[in-house]
Amino acid sequence: MSVDAVRTYLDQWGRGGDVMEFPVSSATVELAALALQTQPARIAKTLSFATAEGCLLIVTAGDARIDNKLFKAEFGMKARMLDAERALLLTGHAVGGVCPFALKSGNVEVYADVSLKRFTTVFPACGSANSAIEVTPEELGHYAGICRWVDVCSNWKQPSNQNSTV
Repeated sequence: MSVDAVRTYLDQWGRGGDVMEFPVSSATVELAALALQTQPARIAKTLSFATAEGCLLIVTAGDARIDNKLFKAEFGMKARMLDAERALLLTGHAVGGVCPFALKSGNVEVYADVSLKRFTTVFPACGSANSAIEVTPEELGHYAGICRWVDVCSNWKQPSNQNSTV
């Protein structure tokens, strides 16, 4: 898959033209924040984990980290990240551009972490290591067809004054 497949996918909501491509890499949270001139926490990173049937994706805020105890309590299994080859095979997107849109396999469940809800808008990748789109958390959930919102991350919980869009 590619950024073009994601554009086509997002066209069903009239958002394909909103996909941004950068002349520099946005493959990590830090690089994406630099390319977008925003704070790293607003980067909506998509993490891929192995399941017995395929994989699950969790979209989290850029400053959030998967908490193994919370993950196991939520999903009933240990958090095992997919390697780059398996991530590409199951999602259709290479690491650095993995996103919850235009997924290749039918055995991919998508979840979004509540760490994203503190922002007015966030920036998920769009199928390449140099792309993103600005969406509200609600739009992200809708476009990605999330199964549900989960609370499986730590290191992000801040005082309530962190509901920033900067």
